[in-house]
Amino acid sequence: MPRLRLFLIAFVIGLVGVAGIAWISQQVRATPLTLNGVAVEPPRPATDFTLTTSAQKKVNLSDFRGQYVLLFFGYRFCPDVCPLTLQELKKASQTLGPQAERIQVLMVSVDPERDTPDLIDAHVKQFNPNFVGLSGTAEEVALAAQAFNIYYAKEAGSVNTGYLVSHSASITMLDPDGNIVEVFPFGLGAEAIAADLQAWLAR
Repeated sequence: MPRLRLFLIAFVIGLVGVAGIAWISQQVRATPLTLNGVAVEPPRPATDFTLTTSAQKKVNLSDFRGQYVLLFFGYRFCPDVCPLTLQELKKASQTLGPQAERIQVLMVSVDPERDTPDLIDAHVKQFNPNFVGLSGTAEEVALAAQAFNIYYAKEAGSVNTGYLVSHSASITMLDPDGNIVEVFPFGLGAEAIAADLQAWLAR
């Protein structure tokens, strides 16, 4: 068989193989995941915002492109929802092991009056040193919350606790391209969150 004909046959086989791999990859990506949380279909781009973390470092949400982001809103003096959420995210990160490096947890304070950037960042790092706490001016926090449909409002507390802040308790998940892909309801549990994260990371 002429050498040119052999080359052409090999070339065609190679093209078919590449096309097949591409098709399979596309089908895998297109296959809906079975999730414990609420899938956002179709995924929608997250609105960028700028807040501040410790040492007065300005942080954009878009700075975390390339990672999966778990974003939630809370505050240091939160008596129940926030510590439970942080504990769940801590356990989920531990379950992931080395893969947790591909996940970034962000907590935005809805109490900028008391939560300075240094204080909120130090607070979340008590649960995991890789977590990042963010705060800002009242206007900056309001813009960030509005972008994610987060409700929060001051409420009367006791002499010991001071005022409380009622707020939305869900966790919003962004993919590495900055799209909102899933929402975790409050109380879903560390195992369920970790399972969903593993499913996303395996795509």
